[in-house]
Formats: sequence, C-alpha cells, structure tokens
Amino acid sequence: MPYGPKLVPFRPDMYHSIAWAVIDDCMDMHFILDEMEIQAHPFALCELNGACDLDLDKDPLATLHYVLAGEGELVLPGRPAIPVRKGSLILVPALKKHVLRSFGRVQDPIPSCNPDKLKMAHLIHNSESQDKGQLIAICSRISLSLRQMENLIDLVQEPIVEYQAGEDACEAPIRRLLLELANPAPGSLAMVRALLMQCMIELMRRRFNDQHGGLEWMAALRDPRMWPVLRHILDTPGEPHSVESLASLAGMSRSGFAKRFQEAYGSGPMELLRDVRMRRAATMLLETDHPIERVSHLIGFRSRSAFSRAFEAAIGISPQKFRMQRKN
Repeated sequence: MPYGPKLVPFRPDMYHSIAWAVIDDCMDMHFILDEMEIQAHPFALCELNGACDLDLDKDPLATLHYVLAGEGELVLPGRPAIPVRKGSLILVPALKKHVLRSFGRVQDPIPSCNPDKLKMAHLIHNSESQDKGQLIAICSRISLSLRQMENLIDLVQEPIVEYQAGEDACEAPIRRLLLELANPAPGSLAMVRALLMQCMIELMRRRFNDQHGGLEWMAALRDPRMWPVLRHILDTPGEPHSVESLASLAGMSRSGFAKRFQEAYGSGPMELLRDVRMRRAATMLLETDHPIERVSHLIGFRSRSAFSRAFEAAIGISPQKFRMQRKN
C-alpha cells in the first residue's frame, strides 16, 4: 500500500460545499454586521414649519429618515400612522409613497440649517396655521452589500422604526448633524454620511434578533441553502427564474424549498423576484435613457406591454409617467 498524500480530482461542488459550511458556522450577527458595507447618500433636509404635511414621492431606493427635531408621524397608504419624534430613525422601503407630518408643537430651538451648501435639497413646507413648532428630518438613500452581494436593501419589505429619544447615543449624533448642517465646512458632507451610517448600524444592531423587527430576512443570510438563492435573484433579476430553478440551485425539492424560503424570508421567492424587478426597473427608468422596451427586456419581461401592466400594478402609474414625473 503506497504511503503519502492521496490525490483527489477537484470538483467545483466540493469548493462550494466547504465555503457555505464555513459561512453557516460563522454567519452570526457579529459577522454579518462587521462584514456588511453600508452606504448613506443624504439628499434632502425636510423642514416642516407648523402643523402641516410634506408628501414624499416613491423612491427607487430605500430611504432613511432621521428626525432631528420636532414631533409628528409618518403616513403610508393603507397603514396605521407611525409616530415620530426627535431621535426617530425610520427606514422606508423602496417605491413606498409616504407623508411626513408635523404636529407643530413648539420644542427646543435649533440652528438655521444650510443643506444647499452640501448639495442637498431643502424641502420646506409652511403651515397656514399659527403653530410655530418645527419638524426637521434629514433624508438619505441607503444601500447595503455583503461579500459582493449587492442590493441587500431590496430585501426590506416593511418600514422599520427605531426610537432613540432621550438616549445619549442619540443626542450626540443629532448635535453633530445640526452643527454640520448649520455651519458647512470642508468635509461636512463626509461627516454627515458617516453619522448616518452610524445610525443605520445602530438600527440594524437593535433589530437584528427581533422576530418582528423588520429584518427577519437576514436569517436567510445564515442559511447556506438560501444565501446563494438570494444572491442569484438579486444579481440576475432578468433571468427566467422559476420556483423549480431556484429550488434546484438550493439543492432542494420544490415544496421543501418554497416552505424554507417562506420561513426564512417571509414571502415566496416569486414575490421577492417581482419586487426586485420593479425596483430595478424604477432605477433604470430614472438613471438611464434606455427605451422602456429595453428596460422591460433587461428585467425579464418578453414584451413592453406585459412589463407596463406589471409596473403599473406595483407602482400605481405607467413606466413612462413615472420617468416623466420624477425627471421633471
């Protein structure tokens, strides 16, 4: 019998099984939050003077609202109003129209802000009433990635709200954000981004292990069978996916996969695929000049008419009107 190492022919599946086993062992909360790349792109400061509403259109990316002053609520169609106050963090999923409402209650004064000097929009709405109180919120688009898995923010389906009012962890970033917004200096925009990323990490850390905290989908990141499926959907939404093809990728039966996906993510795989396709389509409509027919093909539709019907059913308006309204 010969001595020494035995050479074994390489099989690609051997590498993947080892890789996913490693991920399964160490993909706990610490690993995910340490490895996750969070980017914040602040784009507006909302200033509501008195008791009034500010309509906020559907955005193709998830939006984080951080209330710096005041008291009010966030209203989404068909849902109970979400109370907000100083220190509230609200993550709104992509393509969700919502209203920011101020109660107009007078609270501690805040400095006058100059977001235009940071190339941010200043959305001001004034009440016709005599109320003098303000609600101030900074708004930022959020993106998440993990180990080259992009667009994880597309997995957020429901608004996530975290209240930090009265906590030291909340007061310090609010003071710093107001300072940077009131007295912009070189590096102020970078500082604002860093503070908002800190807030996003805090939100995720608090909600990670909460079964009803809005981040239930992150359990799928710890599942070595669901991870490659989620990545495949997010990376290639335009491919002709089916429950059968995704189950095959996971190495499971159709029924077993559908049940496990539902438990891990909270909805079926085709529902997720539909949502991802609509969000990518909305992004392409705003960020490219592709004809609508080209957009429809890129996200997996065989015809423009089928895409237009699906888009209008999901978003509420046709792709053409969506592009025109947002670009105007």
